Amino acid sequence: MTRALRNTPRSTGRTRAAELLLEIGVEELPYQFIAPALGALRDGAARLLAEVRLSSGRISTFGTPRRLGLRVEELALHQTAVNKEVMGPSKLVAYDPQGQPTKAAIGFAAGQGVPVGRLELRPTPKGEYVFAVKADAGQPAKAVLVEVLPRLIGELSFPKAMKWNEAGVRFARPLRWLVALFNGTILPIQAAGITAGNKTYGHRVLGKGGAIPVRNYESYRKALERAGVLVDPERRRQVIDEQLARLCAQGGVTLNSDESLLDQAVFTTEWPCAVLGSFKREYLSVPSEILITSMKEHQGFFSVRQSKTGALAPHFLAVANNQPKDMSVIRAGNERVLAARLADAKFFFDEDRKTRLEERVKKLSGVTFHQKLGTMGQKEERLVQLVSVLASAVGWGAENHDLLNTCRRAAHLAKADLLTGIVGEFPELQGIMGGEYAKHDAEPEAVSQAIREQYLPKALEGELPQSLPGLLLSLADRLDTIAAFFHVGIIPTGSEDPFALRRHATAIVRIVVDRELRLDLGQSIEHARRLLVGGGIKGTADSEQHGFQRIVDFLFERLRHYGRTVQALRDDVMDAVLRASGTGPVDLVALLAKMKAMQAVTAKPDFDPLIVGFKRASRIIEKERWERQPVDPARFSDPAEEELHRRVAAAREDVRRDMAEGRYDRALETLVGLKPAIDAFFTNVMVNAEDAALRSNRLSLLKEVNECFTSFADFSRIVVQGT
Repeated sequence: MTRALRNTPRSTGRTRAAELLLEIGVEELPYQFIAPALGALRDGAARLLAEVRLSSGRISTFGTPRRLGLRVEELALHQTAVNKEVMGPSKLVAYDPQGQPTKAAIGFAAGQGVPVGRLELRPTPKGEYVFAVKADAGQPAKAVLVEVLPRLIGELSFPKAMKWNEAGVRFARPLRWLVALFNGTILPIQAAGITAGNKTYGHRVLGKGGAIPVRNYESYRKALERAGVLVDPERRRQVIDEQLARLCAQGGVTLNSDESLLDQAVFTTEWPCAVLGSFKREYLSVPSEILITSMKEHQGFFSVRQSKTGALAPHFLAVANNQPKDMSVIRAGNERVLAARLADAKFFFDEDRKTRLEERVKKLSGVTFHQKLGTMGQKEERLVQLVSVLASAVGWGAENHDLLNTCRRAAHLAKADLLTGIVGEFPELQGIMGGEYAKHDAEPEAVSQAIREQYLPKALEGELPQSLPGLLLSLADRLDTIAAFFHVGIIPTGSEDPFALRRHATAIVRIVVDRELRLDLGQSIEHARRLLVGGGIKGTADSEQHGFQRIVDFLFERLRHYGRTVQALRDDVMDAVLRASGTGPVDLVALLAKMKAMQAVTAKPDFDPLIVGFKRASRIIEKERWERQPVDPARFSDPAEEELHRRVAAAREDVRRDMAEGRYDRALETLVGLKPAIDAFFTNVMVNAEDAALRSNRLSLLKEVNECFTSFADFSRIVVQGT
């Protein structure tokens, strides 16, 4: 039976290389699909070429709505030759006592296609085994690529795919042509019933139809540019940037930069051409957020501001995929379509203001939050109570009754804008429009601002709420959402997170840590869970037993992500601190401060040797399953025992005091200071003494050492660098 296989490259003297060009021609792709597909195409090519032993130079991709392309430079003309080494049976099985091959050896040799006399004996960690060594010179690259490239195309996946012919292949849009050239010659690969050739197609309008023969990437790029296609996305991005800047300068306006809109323009065009259009000034009476969102979401237009005042200007920038002689036709068409959209937005805005938010709150009982979680009216009631609890937890509500009333009022009105026409048309404006309508209803400015800020931050590095009520409302909303879904057993698994609970948890971490809110999140989680039960929301039996800890672990997972991504903290350092958090307060600010202090001390020269000593003590205790017993100083037989006992007793008090005062760096310095006493103990004392009483006393002393360290963190999780 074959046990293992290893390939060892052999030098063959072949160093020649050539260019590979692959183009997948398709019906127009959704712009959101293109960039991920190009990334997958590049990564897949690198992986597959490595698998088939074809070395290469730079691998790059390019694409437009009608094509996905791959270019591999300096691709080897021949596979790398290797010696294949296959491990077979052991020596004891392969040869009899007289050294003659057994049936096992003969069968193994026959299976590998080598004479039994050419089997080699080699030492392994498990003893001597026989190996079959076979030389594989490899195949020409052309033959390999004909097999590999259809696999590469077939492995591309999309959020949505379709079938369109008898081939039954699924792809984002129907394939219409293939170009596959290697070293200037056609690779006759097949995919989705299409055989590759050397002909591509230009822009639907500017290209004037007809196939375009190409020889290599340079001829391909130049020919397509003449046919109205800029194949390189970065080139299109540069062209669009230059056009937008020029039009802004001509119009005396400033662009509202938007990277997502720029990406959309890049991947919806082959030959981008920007145009400056206008809309009626009367629409400027509508809040700018509505106008900007309408332009972006419905039309993909860039908004602009007056260069002098910064106010929204009655103009827009559109990027067309065409360049007619008379751009006024495109401008007029875009202005006409946008005018209808803005008229709708103004109508919704005017109608929404006829009904106060307070009146809309009453109707939230008819809006489903989730089929297992009741209505938005129930969520509103929980938010009012939870935001009050949080205000008290951080010490803001005890004496500041105005602040507490603001938080409660904002929580009461927070979800009312879900019933407005504008939010129905533009869901991304929820909260923003609630704040706008609260201002119109003459609510206090603090209430309006808190409602506007309730969905911040929207990303790991997004803007945080600036007001205290906004912070607490955002925190309460996210805690309630996470607690609610965990309560009914809807928990993110793997990449599945349909309700964005990880994003909510990350926002909680950002708010608490960046604003240094000193509160026990564990108590807040428990209160959120009690509100759900009190509101009649039925949870799962498992959530009743494990729900609290799972929510805490979920928040710790996002704290790890934050520490790794934003603070550049080591995973073992974070793990050590979190594992020692036990049943104490869930204080994210304190936990992060501990992590930072520990990472700083790991750079000290005494730290790694200290950890080695600590782990030695920890392993002994774990092996003996030693429980806490009082240390008897009268049983000390060596000064090192007495010194360690004295130092640990003093350190325990110092560490406890420094941790209570948040001086984690000093607490760690105290622990590092125990190194000489620990080293002396292990040098001079034998723990496993024959005298049972002596041995017991020494184990108890090591238990004291262990507990002193673990009061700060689980140091056994720390990885000693270089080992």
